[in-house]
Amino acid sequence: MHLAKMSERRTALLGALLTAIGPLSMTIYAPAMPELVKVFQSTDGAIKASLSCYFGGFAVAQLVAGAASDAFGRRPSSLAFLAIYLVGAVMSCFAPSVEWLLVGRLVQGIGASVGITVARAIVRDQFTGMQSARIMNLIGIMLGIGPAFGPVIGGLCLQFFSWQAVFYVMMGLGLVATLAVFTMPETGVPDKGRARPAMVFSTYGALITDLRFLLPAMVVAGSVGALYTQATMLPFILIDMAGLTPAQYGFSMLMQTGFYFIGSVLLRFTAPRLGGHGSVVVGLMACGTGALLMFIFSRFFAPDLLTVMVPISFTSLGIAFLTPHIVTISLAHVAKVAGSASAMMGFLQMGAGFAMGLAGALFASPLMAYGTLLPLMHLVAITSYVVYLKFIPVERA
Repeated sequence: MHLAKMSERRTALLGALLTAIGPLSMTIYAPAMPELVKVFQSTDGAIKASLSCYFGGFAVAQLVAGAASDAFGRRPSSLAFLAIYLVGAVMSCFAPSVEWLLVGRLVQGIGASVGITVARAIVRDQFTGMQSARIMNLIGIMLGIGPAFGPVIGGLCLQFFSWQAVFYVMMGLGLVATLAVFTMPETGVPDKGRARPAMVFSTYGALITDLRFLLPAMVVAGSVGALYTQATMLPFILIDMAGLTPAQYGFSMLMQTGFYFIGSVLLRFTAPRLGGHGSVVVGLMACGTGALLMFIFSRFFAPDLLTVMVPISFTSLGIAFLTPHIVTISLAHVAKVAGSASAMMGFLQMGAGFAMGLAGALFASPLMAYGTLLPLMHLVAITSYVVYLKFIPVERA
């Protein structure tokens, strides 16, 4: 491990900013989706596809961003991808048709992919063990504050300005992130040899077959990936079916991010007593409770704010508890390729969100998609950790 080039606090702040780009670019956008159907005289499916394009670009491009950050450095790779993100935001803002919107969102997703990839890598470059988990928890606390206001901002932009205002906000976010990265020191040790295609494929092949990495990464894919899947469904459930306005929808998302924030704060006080394994168990129990409520409420109750958001509040609390330790143990053995490992983890979680979002289109109702696919994803997370403990019991401490 290298000597830390940034303090824990600065690493956490920068990590939170980079990590937030991805979810903020979805949560600010989500309230505008029903309105965009009318603006472009399009269909629900076409506008949902714009979010799927973002997911797809984000998921696949992470693999490129991770390899690039290992080969050329965290800082130059981040600056290059943030420039792509800004180009995508401009394209989306001035899109003359829904087809141009799809392309713009795809480009945005490609650029945003560097955020979570580099955020995790710069933590692993400098810190391990409980220090790493503590920083991941700090990032979680700050993420609970930032993206909490994404749907609120998006809803208010629609109510007082226009749909284009959401993309002006994203441009501002991209510029702030670019300035922050420009001033950060390089934390990795670039190795241009890792940019060779054969080396890239070899690295990702080794990661995907390493159970010490793969099983914890699948916990993240199932639990955090569910957040991305539900983003494609909630606007249509709460706005179209439950009758909320875009602004009300934005404020309703405070329950999700609020409980994530509460979970992150509680973890900070309970982690010394629970330990890493105990924190994950508590988190998965909360996720399982939320998943069961989703399954029941979607089938026996009409959709309203509480029947939809109470289950999500449970899963958000659980994700806050489990993520810091799960990410730490997943990256613990891959210091030399932390960027690639972080990218593969992100690819799995975004890929799961993307795939389940597409699967949701096969359901007659977004409510039934929500009540079926999200519980299934949390079941995958729980099962992955059970299997992990069976095969790698030494990692429980």
